[in-house]
Order: sequence, then C-alpha cells, then structure tokens
Amino acid sequence: MSVVEERVVLVDEDDRALGTEEKLAAHEKALLHRALSVFVFDSSGRLLLQRRALSKYHSGGLWTNTCCSHPRPGEAVPDAAHRRLREEMGFDCALEPAFTFVYHAPFSHGLTEHELDHVLLGRFDGTPAADPAEVAEWAWIAPAELEADLALRPERYTVWFPLAMAELKRRGLLPG
Repeated sequence: MSVVEERVVLVDEDDRALGTEEKLAAHEKALLHRALSVFVFDSSGRLLLQRRALSKYHSGGLWTNTCCSHPRPGEAVPDAAHRRLREEMGFDCALEPAFTFVYHAPFSHGLTEHELDHVLLGRFDGTPAADPAEVAEWAWIAPAELEADLALRPERYTVWFPLAMAELKRRGLLPG
C-alpha cells in the first residue's frame, strides 16, 4: 500500500487559499497554512486533553487540546475537524467555530509552526477511544486546574495550546 502524501493548504493572514504544500515541507519552510484545534468540554465544564503520541513528527509527548490537525486541500474546516476527532479520539460531537488566530513558533529541530488556526468547540460526555498511534493518553481537567498547571509547567504543553487557551479565556468561552 502506498502512502498518500499529506498536503496542507497555504493561506494568507485573511485565510485566503494560496496553494498547497507537502505537510513536512510547509513546516520546514515556515509557510503559513490552515490548521484546526478542537476543544471539547463535558457537561461539568472540564476540557478533554490529549497527550500527543511520542511518534508525532513534532511535539510528541506534550499535552494539548482535544484534537488538532490540518484540513486537506478542498476539505472544509468543520469536515476536517470531525474527521480528525473521530480518527484521533474515537468519537464525534457537534462542533461550533469559535475564532481563528495566527501564530509562528520555531522548534529546535528545524521545523516551524506557522499556522492560521481555526478553533472549534464541542461538548461530549462519554469515554474517548483514542488511537494510540495519535494519542499517548487523555484526561479531563477543569479549566482552573489547567490554567494553574500551564503557569507552573508550560513545558508540558504544545506551543499553540496556551495561546488558544488565553484567547478562549479572553473571549469568555471557558466554562466555569
């Protein structure tokens, strides 16, 4: 079976598509591309976190939001969010777009995240069936406890996660 080349959608800061690039090459060249971050809360207001699998090409073993990925060329952001939520966490739920933000973060191993990140919010009260190839572990956490841990141990988290959390808080979108 041949491996399909993963491509990301290159965009400008207004999210206008400019073309596509192979995913790893886009991160090597620090090209701005479309991404998505899903934040799923339960009815108690806890956020579902995942710790990325150690085999991920960057940020392996770090904690982050419920699901994060890139839409494929021609794929709408909500469709990609549902697809990746099912693939990574083994469930799906209703999702609402919340906001977008742009960030640029170089890593020590030569890759750079330069993304226009679409943040979507959902609610789920079940037990995830996470794919171990994607997710090392998962946990539900109250936003106040998470904020304290982010302040105390930021190195445990992906670079985009505290940025998105701060924007969720600023917009009054964190439960509790």
